[in-house]
Amino acid sequence: MTDEVITPESQLTAMDRVRLARDPNRPGTLDYVNELLERVVELRGDRSFGDDQALIGGLGTFRGRAVVWMGHQGGTNTKENLERNFGMPRPEGFRKAKRLMQHAEKFALPIITFVDTSGADPGISSEERGQATAIAECLLQMIGTRVPIVCTVIGEGGSGGALSISLGDRMLMLENAVYAVASPEACAAILWKDAGKAAEAAATMRVTAADLQRFGMVDELIAEPIPAHEATRDTIRTVGERIEHHLAEVIASWDKDDNAAIEAMLDKRYQKYRVMGAWTTV
Repeated sequence: MTDEVITPESQLTAMDRVRLARDPNRPGTLDYVNELLERVVELRGDRSFGDDQALIGGLGTFRGRAVVWMGHQGGTNTKENLERNFGMPRPEGFRKAKRLMQHAEKFALPIITFVDTSGADPGISSEERGQATAIAECLLQMIGTRVPIVCTVIGEGGSGGALSISLGDRMLMLENAVYAVASPEACAAILWKDAGKAAEAAATMRVTAADLQRFGMVDELIAEPIPAHEATRDTIRTVGERIEHHLAEVIASWDKDDNAAIEAMLDKRYQKYRVMGAWTTV
């Protein structure tokens, strides 16, 4: 038993959403992939240094269509978290993602991504291996990849680690997921020198799906009548339906043999992110 007070969904604060997004029992990328895709093949390695188990991806069949999938994967226990670096990708993870995007482009395969990480690995070894460059090159590849891309934030979307596989044609987000440039604790430590003010930071940062949808950063908020970790199969099924819907819409205006249609898709994708954060003075 626990003394924790369960807050009604309608009264959840931003920090409540952060805690739900971080719940260790919340379904991760592999849960979605194994449930939604058939004929799944995981591809490993960046062809340069090694394989990163925090950012995984491969091939599969989604609703009868061959796709490339990728996403962040942490663990549900200490052993798994150590093996997967708590879902924080290293440079080889981003380079693997870039390689998968190039593979998708070569064979005209749509891409679906699942975003769920507290951020990129901040360790010295990752910095020595070119962490910032790896993320930048991944972003550059994604914004220009000539196939439809649908991204879904399924848990905690943190910093460049999350952004690296988020520049799609459509961005979906579960109701109890969060997405931000930094964790509320890190923001509080920077602004007020007090990580204990994380709840105040979370509210100020506007990290929830509802906030981001209002700002035009998220194309669809996927409701969670019951938190994902308590209704895993129902949540995954709903996410699959919404991915199918949005992917079909993007594919409808895409033709792998029509250069003009591809360029129009890429321009629309670029403009989608180019206008974010735009502001004017009066």
